[in-house]
Amino acid sequence: MMIPVEVVGVRIEMPSNQPIVLLKEIEGTRFLPIWVGAVEATAIAFAQQGLEASRPLTHDLIRDLLDHTDITLTSVHITALRDGVFFADLHLRNSDGALEPLSARPSDAIAIALRTKSNILVTGDLLDEVGIDIPEQVASDATAAGDKELEAFREFLDGINPEDFAG
Repeated sequence: MMIPVEVVGVRIEMPSNQPIVLLKEIEGTRFLPIWVGAVEATAIAFAQQGLEASRPLTHDLIRDLLDHTDITLTSVHITALRDGVFFADLHLRNSDGALEPLSARPSDAIAIALRTKSNILVTGDLLDEVGIDIPEQVASDATAAGDKELEAFREFLDGINPEDFAG
């Protein structure tokens, strides 16, 4: 079963200064942190903020290629975690119907999905395995304190590192 998620944002995990993209299930309380590279984190943050570079970034170019070839990115599926590495597929469609999914790094897939306003989905098994449940009350308390996502994840992020997600 695939579960729709939204991009909460990009954060920096301290003390390693490693960027993390945070996904949250749309109709639930689980979050999925995915460690990403600095370039990909910037591309995701640009897309979230609606910023455009003076020249197209790689993800902008991919969006433009899809538009020019009449191919639609219908969704991104984040499917697995193996040896500490997340995996994703791009689900595409053209005028003849669905195309074979393309394997992609989740960070690239998310950056393209944000630019094309495509759905981002995570397998239920993956969320069950590595999703972090932050109850609504914690999120509500954090909202009262200021930045909802930052407050809800501060304690969580202080105690984890990428190796915690290795198979």
